[in-house]
Amino acid sequence: MTVSRADNKGNEQHLVTTVINADIHAEIMRRIAAAEQEHDVKVLFAVESGSRAWGFASPNSDYDVRFIYAHKKAWYLSVDLEARRDVIEYPIVDEIDINGWDIRKALKLFWKSNPTLIEWLQSPIVYVDDGHFASAARALLPHIASSHKGIYHYLNMAKGNYRGYLQTAKVPLKKYFYVLRPLLAIKWLEAYDEPAPIEFKVLRRLVADNSVLDNALSELVEKKRMSEEKVIGPAIPVINAFIESELARHKAFSAGNRKREVNYDALNELLRATLNRLECR
Repeated sequence: MTVSRADNKGNEQHLVTTVINADIHAEIMRRIAAAEQEHDVKVLFAVESGSRAWGFASPNSDYDVRFIYAHKKAWYLSVDLEARRDVIEYPIVDEIDINGWDIRKALKLFWKSNPTLIEWLQSPIVYVDDGHFASAARALLPHIASSHKGIYHYLNMAKGNYRGYLQTAKVPLKKYFYVLRPLLAIKWLEAYDEPAPIEFKVLRRLVADNSVLDNALSELVEKKRMSEEKVIGPAIPVINAFIESELARHKAFSAGNRKREVNYDALNELLRATLNRLECR
């Protein structure tokens, strides 16, 4: 099954397509429907969030399904609302890892420019879309998403994975992507001051003029696609050099206190509009 979404960047438009095994897709949809019934909620938006969405899945990569859901309106008119659980989580028993956030939790994190939610909104693999929530949230990205916060998040991700996994002679090849993707996302944020796409092949264009690095990245992507998740291989000097150069360039970066003139009004409106739409069904 092919699941796709068109994405714009200036005058350029690219269509991202990813093939999901039909049986796996059917099982994912079954589990989403089961979660709705079990918790009496409506799933508004469900996507793939891991390596399959990033474009470098291994043959045995998990399916990382993430979703945003909403309860009936009366659920939110509760004295004990803050004490109520705002996530749905299931234990990982096979290759499908599935969990979700309540819309109120999601929008509160959105206001904080949470990079995880911003990435979900841009996933090229969409399982469920109610036609309202995600598109309305994406329309708010220019007013809410903070490039500064994004850089801080991705820099810490890159630093942690590089120091933890990639400074030995033999390294887990998968971990290169947990350093490269955030570093390239930073370059995107610097260049365009807008949320970075999550597809690795799009981010790679930022370093396409470095043919040696580009060739090394092509070989790494091919190895990842052909190998099991935990494969170990020799460190790749040209990629390590790029990583070290980028980390050194951002050595003095600080989280700082970059406040934006953004309030909750638009998010409150989106919450109410979503709940009202569900009530009318």
